[in-house]
Amino acid sequence: MPQVLKNPVPAESVRRDRTEVSERVSSILDDIRTNGDAAVRKWSTEFDKWSPESFRLSAARIEEIIAGVPDQVIEDIKFVQHQVRTFAQHQRDSLTDFEIETLPGVHLGQRHIPINRIGAYVPGGRYPLTASAHMTIVTAKVAGVPSVAACTPPIRGEIPAATVAAMHLAGADEIYLLGGVQAIGALACGTETVNRVDLLAGPGNAYVAEAKRQLFGEVGIDLFAGPTEILIIADEYADPFVVAVDLLSQAEHGPDSPAVLITTSEELGRKVMKHIDDILPDMPTKDFAEPAWRNHGEVIVVDSLVDAYALADSYASEHVEVLTENPREALATMSNYGGLFLGEGTCVSYGDKVIGTNHVLPTRGSARYTGGLWVGKYLKTVTYSEVTDKASSAQLGEVCGRASRVELFEGHARSGDVRAAKYGSAELGWSNHRTAGSSR
Repeated sequence: MPQVLKNPVPAESVRRDRTEVSERVSSILDDIRTNGDAAVRKWSTEFDKWSPESFRLSAARIEEIIAGVPDQVIEDIKFVQHQVRTFAQHQRDSLTDFEIETLPGVHLGQRHIPINRIGAYVPGGRYPLTASAHMTIVTAKVAGVPSVAACTPPIRGEIPAATVAAMHLAGADEIYLLGGVQAIGALACGTETVNRVDLLAGPGNAYVAEAKRQLFGEVGIDLFAGPTEILIIADEYADPFVVAVDLLSQAEHGPDSPAVLITTSEELGRKVMKHIDDILPDMPTKDFAEPAWRNHGEVIVVDSLVDAYALADSYASEHVEVLTENPREALATMSNYGGLFLGEGTCVSYGDKVIGTNHVLPTRGSARYTGGLWVGKYLKTVTYSEVTDKASSAQLGEVCGRASRVELFEGHARSGDVRAAKYGSAELGWSNHRTAGSSR
């Protein structure tokens, strides 16, 4: 049986009031649908104290902002975007169009068509999250999306210059200094100055996530997202200090971010907890990391790595870091995770910031049925068919007639019947009437 060294606080004592969030988001979206730009400006003023003449940055303004970004920051942005672009391009190359002939003259095909216009949300608020620009915009452009409208909020009334640079270098066609539900609503619903998008992508806080949930159907979304999660699988060979640092690296995302350790070593588990107690007091992001660890942190000791992998799969965590003697075992054993990070030389923070895989990943157990953001999210996989052989069309028509009548769909059956009669030897039994030109 697993031994629990640290439990999370019961959910009801730390749960966000989702009803309140849902109702507030709904009222803001209704306001934007009704009042357009005026509502967007009202909510931006209330939440961000931000009401410029235009939320959209002009090309000249973008160049001016980027000119003030240090050269090293620009070089680092370009480096990371190259990593993301390279991986995304390999994903795109793995998706091929094809056409096959299943019967003589029966041609079936598949095409991957880019979505016409997407909205990329790059979170901000407290910190400039440049990496989300790489993940949402670069990947869309590799997919071939012709129009990307990107939004990011001001940070305490200031323009996040590095984020603007990242959005521009990633290939955004429009950049808006606009955040929160008002940004999501403007992109999805459209206003006098913002053309509506076909799909929303990017992470955000509880209000942004709820706005995307409510708008799903009016527009597409990348995935339903919740607080950032990390789960580490460690054996006795792991460095407890590294484990502690990596757990806290994700806990700093927010006070409701789960951080879970599953280990085969009780000694390691206790050392990790001691290191966390030592690190937290001086951590600059303690205001987020400490409540996340206190309320959502877990340490569980299991008998074997087989048990560890099975338990980890039941969590279906966003990020799973494997710090064991043979980390690649997890590739063959596990199936439920957003992203897998193998060995001490890797870490979740690499995935968040620099390594090239996408960091917009499933949370709250949704890794049981979906992966994260990737090139394919920006593509519509569509099919087409063409029958050029009369005998094949007649054969299909006869089967279509019989199959449709089993389902009591007479109209469908007659579509097959007319082709069976016209191109084959079958009689049109339900009518002796032929319209003019029907025998041509």
